Amino acid sequence: MATVAPKDDTPPTTNAADRPSSGKSASTETAMAAPGNALGTIVVTGSRLSQLGIADSANAGVVTAKQLAARTVYRPGELLEATPGLIVSQHSGEGKANQYYLRGFNLDHGTDLRTTVDGMLVNQRSHSHGQGWTDVNFLIPELAAQLDYHKGPYSAEDGDFAAAGSVSVHYVDVLPKTLISLGIGENGYYRGLIAGSHAVGGGNLLYALELFHNDGPFTKGDNYKKENAVLRYSRGTKESGFNITGMAYNSTYNATDQIPLRAVLAGTLNRFSSIDPTDGGKVHRYSLSAEWHLLTENTATKVNAYVINNRLRIYSDFTYFLDDPVDGDQFAQPDDRTDTTLNASHSWRGSLFGHDTENTVGLQFQRDDIHNGLYSTKARQFLSLTRQDHIIETSLGGYYENTTRWGDKFRTVFGLREDYYNFDVTSAQAANTGNVTSTLPSAKLSLIFGPRSKTEFYVNVGTGFHSNDARGTTNHVDPKSGDAADPVPGLVRSKGAEVGVRTEIIPHLQTTLAVYDLDFNSELIFQGDAGTTTPGRPSRRIGFEFSNYYKPFHWLTVDADIAYAHARFRDSDPVGQHIPGAVEGVASVALAVDELGPYFGALQLRYFGPRPLIEDNSVRSKATTTVNGRIGYHMTLNLSAELEGFNLLNAKASAIDYYYTSRLPNEPAEGVNDIHFHPIETRSVRFTLLASF
Repeated sequence: MATVAPKDDTPPTTNAADRPSSGKSASTETAMAAPGNALGTIVVTGSRLSQLGIADSANAGVVTAKQLAARTVYRPGELLEATPGLIVSQHSGEGKANQYYLRGFNLDHGTDLRTTVDGMLVNQRSHSHGQGWTDVNFLIPELAAQLDYHKGPYSAEDGDFAAAGSVSVHYVDVLPKTLISLGIGENGYYRGLIAGSHAVGGGNLLYALELFHNDGPFTKGDNYKKENAVLRYSRGTKESGFNITGMAYNSTYNATDQIPLRAVLAGTLNRFSSIDPTDGGKVHRYSLSAEWHLLTENTATKVNAYVINNRLRIYSDFTYFLDDPVDGDQFAQPDDRTDTTLNASHSWRGSLFGHDTENTVGLQFQRDDIHNGLYSTKARQFLSLTRQDHIIETSLGGYYENTTRWGDKFRTVFGLREDYYNFDVTSAQAANTGNVTSTLPSAKLSLIFGPRSKTEFYVNVGTGFHSNDARGTTNHVDPKSGDAADPVPGLVRSKGAEVGVRTEIIPHLQTTLAVYDLDFNSELIFQGDAGTTTPGRPSRRIGFEFSNYYKPFHWLTVDADIAYAHARFRDSDPVGQHIPGAVEGVASVALAVDELGPYFGALQLRYFGPRPLIEDNSVRSKATTTVNGRIGYHMTLNLSAELEGFNLLNAKASAIDYYYTSRLPNEPAEGVNDIHFHPIETRSVRFTLLASF
């Protein structure tokens, strides 16, 4: 649901008012005040936006540019950890898509976490390596105007991949000054960035260029190199305007994939070594997007369209010599795609039985032209073909959402959504060629009570979905074994319900608590031998999230979040009911200091709890606790320096753990069941000099 006709000015560094809010969280520091203040007005409390009277659930929020800038992030994806309860990790080289954990899910590389950057969906459908592949390495934090998040299948606007949650990063149209950032650090780290904007032809031209390199602490460095650029022209006002944006990202990297614990314990392998030093990848992402909006006193219309060309060459080896004792088990998963998308929405004020309402209708179209495959390789050289496919995946989604205030302290949000998918697969194996159509309706309802005494209560129920890999919908023969296979449904239903509370009754403190239940008809499970996800058993998650934001002084903010989930399969199976990799408990505490004379800084503690690694819970991962920090000094008004430290306690822990069968040389032919882990990085520091003019 879009808010219309903002009445206050937004800061010059953000243009988020040009993007009507979804209604789950405000996308600016101001929002519509409907007749009689029906839908409320956001109040700025320090650097965080109040969501009382605005948000539709306790799990929704907005993270401002100021809050994002205060975070200490090792990799761009960690910026998303501003979302309470979200963990962003890595099990390979830095150029690979991150691993995500939220609400009791191991989301693999992005399944069930819908992620958009500047209005463009990042999740890639029917990807060669993992469904919903979400590579945000092209993200430039300095351009982030804000981050919106909400969790659960309660938004009619959000479709595929949004069951666990959604995260939206918005870029600025205008920077107040030209920015130059130069960074250098341990383990081969360096980064250069120049970004700025200038008035051109009655509008603004925004540009950014980033060059980056990092090796990490690994025996064979990641040698992660990226070139990243953004060019945007925008014109108009927050009431009426448009922008056109081009982005280009290129990278190469070596992959230090997870390694077997037994080899490290035996002393035959260093924890920062790899089994196959030729693993790695090469990526490019090119996009052209446009957005137009028109806001009047009673309506809001928005259209955005984009074309993205993604190309990935990835080489992995998770089982070593289990399948091929001579040449090894390395495999390639190339993926070339062009995604074309058009989204449009229109909102208007109205009246229902004498009560103020706001209605939104929206249409979302996406067509993916995909060429991908799976090949056996040795040192990145082709050995044999396992599968090769050309996929045309087309979807059309329509939705309607209504917000009605029935009284001073009660409002409802009701939404309906219908999705149509066509999976057209042309496979190198004729038996796996086919065309399948799937449709699925979804319904959502939110009840909001308050605010009263600076406190609001929420009840949310809804259904959602994720799409399966198109190749699975037409799969009749297992391409690896040659055995008969059963096709899977194209769309998988999710059901969610939660109750929550949001309060600001204590001065300077914002607190939210949500208790939820989330069911899936089919769990997507990571397959270690192929590096892919496959549909599995039905599942349920019951949990809570407790989030706090405290600003006792103008120069100090404290974020403290804790979340817990109980995740189980819902059917009966003698192997067990636990979901491998399902995160249980996570917590974080972040302190940020700003405007303390010329000094600024931050300190962040993150706890990533243990997980079951197999269904009977007999093998579990250990918890991982890390501490990062930064300290900075403003030398002049336009020149500052900062020192960042990562893993300050130098903890020797895992970024991720799996349990599966692999084989090293001279081991039994059937292989060995073992924990395979990727270590967190050692303690390291980075120094950055920032200038603006």
